[in-house]
Amino acid sequence: MTEKADKTRVPVSRQDPEERVKNFDEVALGYSEEQALAEAARCRQCEKQPCREGCPVGVDIPGFIKLLKEKDFLAAAKKIKGANNLPAICGRVCPQEDQCEKYCILGKRWEPLAIGRLERFVADYERRHGVEIPPVPAPLGRKVAVIGSGPAGLTAAADLAKMGYSVTVFEALHEPGGVLVYGIPEFRLPKVIVKEEIDYIKKLGVEIRTDFVVGKVKSIDELMAGGYDAVFVGTGAGLPSFMGIPGENLSGVYSANEFLTRTNLMKAYKFPECDTPVKLGRRVAVIGAGNVAMDSARCALRLGAEEVFIVYRRSEAEMPARKEEIENAAEEGVQFRLLTAPRRIIGNSGGWVEAIECLKMELGEPDESGRRRPVPIEGSEYVMEVDTVIVAIGQNPNPLISQTTPDLVTGKHGIIVADPETGETSKKGVFAGGDIVTGAATVISAMGAGKRTAVAIDKYLRNKP
Repeated sequence: MTEKADKTRVPVSRQDPEERVKNFDEVALGYSEEQALAEAARCRQCEKQPCREGCPVGVDIPGFIKLLKEKDFLAAAKKIKGANNLPAICGRVCPQEDQCEKYCILGKRWEPLAIGRLERFVADYERRHGVEIPPVPAPLGRKVAVIGSGPAGLTAAADLAKMGYSVTVFEALHEPGGVLVYGIPEFRLPKVIVKEEIDYIKKLGVEIRTDFVVGKVKSIDELMAGGYDAVFVGTGAGLPSFMGIPGENLSGVYSANEFLTRTNLMKAYKFPECDTPVKLGRRVAVIGAGNVAMDSARCALRLGAEEVFIVYRRSEAEMPARKEEIENAAEEGVQFRLLTAPRRIIGNSGGWVEAIECLKMELGEPDESGRRRPVPIEGSEYVMEVDTVIVAIGQNPNPLISQTTPDLVTGKHGIIVADPETGETSKKGVFAGGDIVTGAATVISAMGAGKRTAVAIDKYLRNKP
């Protein structure tokens, strides 16, 4: 290994920006076998294994990379799946740069090892060559209900099934996967990948019931009275936040949740083959600068908008989206209106959006988030003509579960109060994890909560008469 090779990670092939903006095919094409082996060769197999510190689900990263180096790709996949039930998903959407790769010793001098890309390569290799289903122990005679089939719920369900529990997942939508299917676009996470990962979990013995809204069809109390010994709540944070400015009720204003659900789950980009059109017009403003905002902006371009603007009240340094997603958006033609805050949305006589009035900002002292607080510049108002506004400034938990479970204690913004390590709530036998407890976070952090809570549920049920 030369020092030059040590310094720089192997680049991954991607679709050309001019081409990919016309389709919903995956942008990053992944490593070839040759590329994966070259990147894996950079791994130092450190004795202290600092990269494992940053993995919320505890993947044996040096272990799977060692097997990859030896070209035992199926064994590498098995090693990953000892801790991570959704590796093909995590290899694509996890912010490894802020987790495992952040601790990679190579990153102290050069570029850290591309752990996420290697995980994706191994998972995709296994998908092509046959997924091995691990042996499941004899049934323990205990039933667990998992509410929500997003990353937290799927992880908890899979781990509990591997322990011998009879697990049923209750999903409100008509397709399982939660945010993985309704929130993340096809060009970042192909839905066939999600389906195959969920099929793996089903083969572990997990039953998934869709179109089942807990709190409407049955309450948690009714599930427990019907024979479930424990319940895990992993319903995420799917209730959109709005700005509270005039004009948000105009036609042509979407929450990012609705816009992405129409696009991803309901396949608006296939209209009229699929009957869910999205009316955008020529110019689209996306309010916010997180990953959801980038996803919305990039989808809007692919759906035919001529100009798409990210409108964000802070500077680029404070943007919460992944650097990779910001770069992809810029390459595809998304325009950034930074240090800009919407003041009101202006409608025409027909009640449709025709413009937004904005105010220029400057950065002051840091606020409670640690980012510098945006301060309005007096007299800097201006009007931007747009046809559509997509609001992507955050999400909160849906209150349905807490409203129908009176003895479940909730906190700020409707999150369920639960022990961060065990997921135990104020109601005996009910556990919770993921965004419903933390507020909107990452896929892998929700999976970590699902894993920890599965262990706690197992301990609870083994001590329960």
